Amino acid sequence: MNQGHAPAGKRPFRKEYPQGEARLDRARAVEELKRFLDIAVREMGLEIKYEILPPAADKDQAGEAEVTVKFVGPDQDFLLERSGELLLALEHVAHRWLRLDPRLHDHVRFDCGDYRSVRLEELKLSARVAAQRVRETGQAFRFNPMSSRERRIIHLELNGAPGVRTISEGSGDRRQLVIYPATAKK
Repeated sequence: MNQGHAPAGKRPFRKEYPQGEARLDRARAVEELKRFLDIAVREMGLEIKYEILPPAADKDQAGEAEVTVKFVGPDQDFLLERSGELLLALEHVAHRWLRLDPRLHDHVRFDCGDYRSVRLEELKLSARVAAQRVRETGQAFRFNPMSSRERRIIHLELNGAPGVRTISEGSGDRRQLVIYPATAKK
């Protein structure tokens, strides 16, 4: 039963572009997200509503999503338990549903109760504080393991910051971001 999905192996929201270039078909992504979320919310029995927001007016901000889905309702605390685990899992499944090129994952984001925007600000503040500590002490600072998306936020926040450089080390779930003094060798 196909129900409007692209044939197996086809990626409806990803066109084959040269390496380094990928574009999101926003209109089709929004249409498919609605189908996915209607099914997911109903089948999970969640008392929650969603809204798909247009892109932010200020696209100059690094990492700004083209499609943001915001959830609100009695079950929003359930989505945010254990550091937003269910919210992030739902987002991951949506990426799979859309068959997004991994380079486009940052373009489709889910948020609930401003969890993502608050977390973004926490990460940026942590990055600045840790960088200042590295500059003052000359000692490297190692963050706890975090997702590639969160590491990327810190890398971008400290890109070009005086006196420090950032590197991701480790593998898999244990991958960490480390801030080194700019002159130190790894």
